Amino acid sequence: MSQHQSINYVLFDGKVRQQLLPLTFTRPLADMRTGILTIRQKWEQYLKHTCSTLTVSYLQNLYPLHLQKDNVFINGSVLPNAQLVQQIKHLQPMQAIADGEVLIALRAESKYPGMLHTASGEVRLITTDFKHLPPAHPYQKINHLWDIFLLNADAIQHDFMLLTHNRTSEPVDDTNRVINPEGVFLEPGAQVQGTFLNASEGPIYIGKDAQVMEGSTIRGPFALCQHASVKMGTRIYGGTTIGPYSKVAGEVSNSVIFGYSNKAHDGYLGNSVLGEWCNLGAGTNNSNLKNNYSRVSIWNYPEGKMTDTGQQFCGLIMADHSKCSINTMFNTGTVVGVGANIFGADFPPKFIPSFSWGGSAGFVTYQFNQFLQTAAAVYQRRGKTLADAEITLLKTLFDKTRNNEL
Repeated sequence: MSQHQSINYVLFDGKVRQQLLPLTFTRPLADMRTGILTIRQKWEQYLKHTCSTLTVSYLQNLYPLHLQKDNVFINGSVLPNAQLVQQIKHLQPMQAIADGEVLIALRAESKYPGMLHTASGEVRLITTDFKHLPPAHPYQKINHLWDIFLLNADAIQHDFMLLTHNRTSEPVDDTNRVINPEGVFLEPGAQVQGTFLNASEGPIYIGKDAQVMEGSTIRGPFALCQHASVKMGTRIYGGTTIGPYSKVAGEVSNSVIFGYSNKAHDGYLGNSVLGEWCNLGAGTNNSNLKNNYSRVSIWNYPEGKMTDTGQQFCGLIMADHSKCSINTMFNTGTVVGVGANIFGADFPPKFIPSFSWGGSAGFVTYQFNQFLQTAAAVYQRRGKTLADAEITLLKTLFDKTRNNEL
């Protein structure tokens, strides 16, 4: 067995985990999606090796940690590239790759004393006795919520090359109008008919058993993941990812949907991120640009206040299991926590805590049993069942929210 094959790989949550709340309430850093793949899937594709997870304690049951004698720990907010992967593969024991205060990777035996430390909702690896090496090549990293859509166009192109290298696309039906057909790749089972596909500014990737319905207009870079669907007459601009089993319609621009979420009707979604199991009612729109063209501020969980993103364009950030009714209007830089139910006229607040029920007229607590009934029904519609570990996680988040611990 080669040295590489004997090494165990672990993706760890770094210091930026709290900056990426509320999306990281329900997942480790590595399970966020930017591009076609999640960060975990990118690393596993490069390493040809499964990776376990070192995360906060309440997530660890759903994302188990596996340690062996020889382990390489990799920062779950870092996006891999070929050069960085090679540098990591050549790490020796007690060596680490670090960029200033940012720990990218380290190699150590599991018995190393004091190596793992969890505090204040973040996971740290103690590297005092390690030899620190600088990264040998530039790399990208998710540091803020808005980085997910800012980096998405580049990430789609990177993943497209990774997934399609030395492979041939399924045939593109001649009912489609295609610009730059070399930039369009259909996985087996993909259905695309009667559409306009423009890959002149970036690739268009259609995943396994995904569907683009007739009359849709798509400009790359664009990714439609497995079993996802684009409904009739949809307009999609570049830098957009529609995650697995999601449905979209209307107008979408530079946005990322993690998976199992629906924006299935008309309305605009731009410079936004939706987690999993979200639903936007018909006619829902978000603003991504302020009337005075000034920079957008959004809610920052660790600071407990609105903070400047430095961005002129920033739309909606919605965490898992949150939903809104028809004709909901979201202001620039709105952040919605886990399990919220939003309805009513006028703009709701720009920060909506987890398990909130209401809208512009005010909110009450979305009682957990009611929330759970809805979540179970949504799962059932997709042929899935809420696992006990998922229910425990969501109840933990609910209790922490009510006790002002989040």
